[in-house]
Amino acid sequence: MGKTIMDRAATSTATANAGKHVETMLRAELARGDRALSGVAPVLSHMLASSGHALVNEDVIARLRGMLTDCGRQLFAAANAAASSAGPEAEQAAIDNLAEELAGNGPVLSHYYALAMEGHLAHRLEHRSSLDPVLSPLLQELIASDQDDTADIAMSAMAAQSRFIQSQRRMALPVTELPARLFHMVLESWQTWAGAKGIVDQGGVQSSTIKFRTEYDEASTRLGLLTRLTGTMRKGAIAALELDHAGLALFATALATLTRQPRDLAILACHERQAARLALGLRAAGLDQQTIERQFLLLEPVERLPRQMGEIAPEQAAALLGQSAAWKGG
Repeated sequence: MGKTIMDRAATSTATANAGKHVETMLRAELARGDRALSGVAPVLSHMLASSGHALVNEDVIARLRGMLTDCGRQLFAAANAAASSAGPEAEQAAIDNLAEELAGNGPVLSHYYALAMEGHLAHRLEHRSSLDPVLSPLLQELIASDQDDTADIAMSAMAAQSRFIQSQRRMALPVTELPARLFHMVLESWQTWAGAKGIVDQGGVQSSTIKFRTEYDEASTRLGLLTRLTGTMRKGAIAALELDHAGLALFATALATLTRQPRDLAILACHERQAARLALGLRAAGLDQQTIERQFLLLEPVERLPRQMGEIAPEQAAALLGQSAAWKGG
């Protein structure tokens, strides 16, 4: 019996040591991931200059530039901003200058970057793993729900997701699809820029800004609908952490909701250089080693997943995520 107790004690010690080793490794990987993310956020010029950066490729840069330019174009159009004497080249130069101004706003740039990455990943998953970027099996089930509220929100979310994918193909995004905090930041930047440049009719700027704000409804945006839909699932939201069943949009929303982290960060965790962030998020949500491995098979080389991930308790995984500089910064 004494030997059995000693054997158990030795096994327990070995398990604890393995858990500490994995934790130390994940902490170091998460810190490296934080440093990588910090290098792609500040300003658009930095992003464009970093095209060789591990977290930036030409497709993401093109989507990012396109959405920022499209944002400026929408603001100009709403204010009927082009001066009658200005030609197309002068108008485009002004729009480009406004896009650069918007890119100088860190939170706004970071959000557009996350959306560009989401569009890029959705496209990659569709072609590599045949994941429908709009209508996933889980979304179909939610649309067929006998709960009217859930079914209605699911239908609206599907329509919003379809518009998002179409907009990503055009490298565009309606201003009214931004989260409320960023929506108001963009309008304030627009008013400040227009006032400083003096090339836009201030009456048009003011009236268009009022119109934008009057028509804005965050709950009806794609992100608002996805968050509401995940909320209707309650504890069943964990089912959305099966990527091939839920689709990327619901997967990222559920991961953010269940781990209480910003959705933008949940999207960026799906990038191949953020394996530790993704693994910790999935473990914090309560997934076991085998289930986590299935998600990595779709998103990451599974070899990047620590084999002892199951040795980390969900609470400890959540604590490690909470200490991330990227999370604190978000």
